[in-house]
Amino acid sequence: MTLVYIVAGEASGDALGARLVAALRAREPGIDVAGIGGDLLAAQGMPSLFPMRELALMGLLEVLPNIRNVARRLAETAADIAARRPAVIVTIDSPGFTLRLAERVQGLGIPVIHYVAPQIWAWRPGRVRKMRERVARVLCLLPFEPVLFDNAGIPATFVGHPVLESGADAGDAARFRAKHGLAPEVRPLLVMPGSRRMEVQRLLPLFGATLGLLGQRVPGLRPVVAVSPLVAEAVRAGVAAWPGDPILVERLSDKHDAFAAVAQSGGAGLIKSGTSSLEMAVAGVPHVIAYRINPVTAWIIERLARVPFASLVNLLAEREVAPEFLQRFATPEAIAAALERLLTDPDAAAAQREGLRNVLGLLHPPGLAPSEAAAEAVLAALPGR
Repeated sequence: MTLVYIVAGEASGDALGARLVAALRAREPGIDVAGIGGDLLAAQGMPSLFPMRELALMGLLEVLPNIRNVARRLAETAADIAARRPAVIVTIDSPGFTLRLAERVQGLGIPVIHYVAPQIWAWRPGRVRKMRERVARVLCLLPFEPVLFDNAGIPATFVGHPVLESGADAGDAARFRAKHGLAPEVRPLLVMPGSRRMEVQRLLPLFGATLGLLGQRVPGLRPVVAVSPLVAEAVRAGVAAWPGDPILVERLSDKHDAFAAVAQSGGAGLIKSGTSSLEMAVAGVPHVIAYRINPVTAWIIERLARVPFASLVNLLAEREVAPEFLQRFATPEAIAAALERLLTDPDAAAAQREGLRNVLGLLHPPGLAPSEAAAEAVLAALPGR
């Protein structure tokens, strides 16, 4: 059997990898997989070499205390690859770990496909020089990325954004309301605090304070917190004292039902920056973006960043479609005011939904679904192809 070794470092990479495996096997049923992943890749028959949550770290001051364990896991993964000798290695996002792994295994002669291009257009463009020696091809989610890598001598393919296949627009609003006993006058308010431990630790107090203010201004709101299983316990503890009796949803189908219920009721979302804003675009949910990281990390990023927005929706639109509040500007008062406008001004909500639809039109690959396009690129890299 042809062995594909997959390395995913966080929940989004686990979902990406699972869809990739399904698309690979639809083309070649004999494909086998091994590597690092979460529950979704495990459901595709790929037990993880070690728990993926050990790699779900973000920010300098979160990584540093864990650096010895990460180094140990890096060596363990490289040794596993050397022993298994896969036909191809697919590293998914998490460049701090995956690109170091690519360097470790480059002497084995196994092609490395890196799925989710590092955001060299946003910061640290110098990373592209190291990648030239380590990876055979980059699979890009955004349409403007391939030319940047091609110009640097790295083959790159636009495969489209996986959010288009996420099912974020396929939820059942009635099922969600019935399951949670929501009266007709109740408006669910979606909250997405992230899938990393440090994210939720920083954002939950901010989001809770925001909801406290918002609940005084807009009656009938019920917070619905979409949480990754990786941080479910921390989120459950963090929202215990929130107003409005929050509903926690962990399963993907429940999350999509929540999206539908929010969209149908004229609700809105309070989310962290990142792919979550594209999920909201697919679901048609107006939203506000807020984010805080360690001040030292933020100081460094501010001096290296080369883009005007943190949100992918706003970057693709080249304007602020969804309000975003970062670092010192992320205050409960400012965020609550922006959410209040979306919840009480139908024109403001409609204008954002139109902007979100325009952004989605930029994310489709030609002719194939994103996972199918990615699978074609991976198969083309196999020896003898």
